[in-house]
Amino acid sequence: MLEAIGKYVGARVVTALICVASAGGVIWFWKHPEHLEMIWQTLKFVVAWIGFVVVLPWATFFVTPWVTSKDSNAAAATMLIGYFLADIIVAWWLMGTFQGHGALTWVVLLLGFLSAGVYNFKVCEYVADRAEEM
Repeated sequence: MLEAIGKYVGARVVTALICVASAGGVIWFWKHPEHLEMIWQTLKFVVAWIGFVVVLPWATFFVTPWVTSKDSNAAAATMLIGYFLADIIVAWWLMGTFQGHGALTWVVLLLGFLSAGVYNFKVCEYVADRAEEM
């Protein structure tokens, strides 16, 4: 019985919090449309950068077998560093300026760079394995 009452009251409290937060968000963005525009612009740049990161190693699929045929760790490292630098350059180009960004922006950017580096490594490893099978 007590559990059912707790679920009922909890559901009502959560519903009320969601309604108040939604109304607050609508009122905030209605009064400050420039913040909404800034959010959409940021999301647009993030999606563009993620698209670039995802497509780059697949678009240059012919480079990985050529590098693996060299049997050189230096060649593989150079290829991965090149992908990594291309990801960084595109991200900084999309950011525009370096000023006006807070610590959270830089932390998220660094995590994005690390994720892009790991993604590039895993895709190149997959392409190299597929090239060896053929």
